[in-house]
Amino acid sequence: MSGHEEASPVTPAEGAIDPQTTMGAVSLTVADLETADAFYRRALGLHGLERSGGRVVLGAAPGVPLVELVGAPDAPPRPRRSTGLFHLAILVPDRAELARSLRRVLTAGAGFTGASDHLVSEALYLDDPEGNGIELYRDRPREEWRREGGQIAMDTLPLDVEGVLGALPEGGDDEGVPPGTTMGHVHLQVRDLPDAEDFYAAALGFEPTVRNYPGALFVSAGGYHHHLGLNTWASAGGAPNTPATRGLDRFVVVLPDADAVAAVGERLATAGHPAVERDGALVATDPFGNELLLRAAGR
Repeated sequence: MSGHEEASPVTPAEGAIDPQTTMGAVSLTVADLETADAFYRRALGLHGLERSGGRVVLGAAPGVPLVELVGAPDAPPRPRRSTGLFHLAILVPDRAELARSLRRVLTAGAGFTGASDHLVSEALYLDDPEGNGIELYRDRPREEWRREGGQIAMDTLPLDVEGVLGALPEGGDDEGVPPGTTMGHVHLQVRDLPDAEDFYAAALGFEPTVRNYPGALFVSAGGYHHHLGLNTWASAGGAPNTPATRGLDRFVVVLPDADAVAAVGERLATAGHPAVERDGALVATDPFGNELLLRAAGR
């Protein structure tokens, strides 16, 4: 026997975040708004959804926001070894769209920093012009995920790039990312994993799914492989993130309804991390200075 078993949806424990929870847009503070805007459109294929003053919202048709760029020409660079964004991860619907993503990045003259097979997914990695990490990935069908010792089996293996390119459809104009493209997960650099687990799992209610990566923890809702990655690889003991610097401004967690948002707010308050209400949503800050917006779907 291989010791593997197929992954199946996880029944949430009492106090777990709603299993329908997903990730929403990631907001970045950038010094050069025009350059960043052009990159996310050309290299990533995002569509312009909204522009107001020094703020640009980009996403997938027919209007799903994925990345918000906030221009701040005088913002200093994020300090080395500080907490903040490791990467935002844009999930495309299938392998053919991952192939289109690969071709789009190369056509735009951008380069990749890595390409991996994680067993549950196939992923491409790159940086934007200001050094913010990006993952472009597609999931394998959930019924193909395996579990080992109660954890979802994940690894970092070489990606079959030729196999991905072999899925590239012939012909057709590049119309950018298609409907169904989402923010699959957000990966953060944190100062300390126990504090990260106390906040994101014990207080917020995400369930740990993978603990066997040295220096990292992965948590999710509803049995997904991970909605949040948390690592200390270059940030152990580091200074907290601040929106005054370039990089992560905030990210959005989307819950199915107002009751689910309120339940999370109550748990955060009980755990000593009170959130504040703003524009019909709750805003919380993790122990590392990362701001997250908790809102109901459709709001």
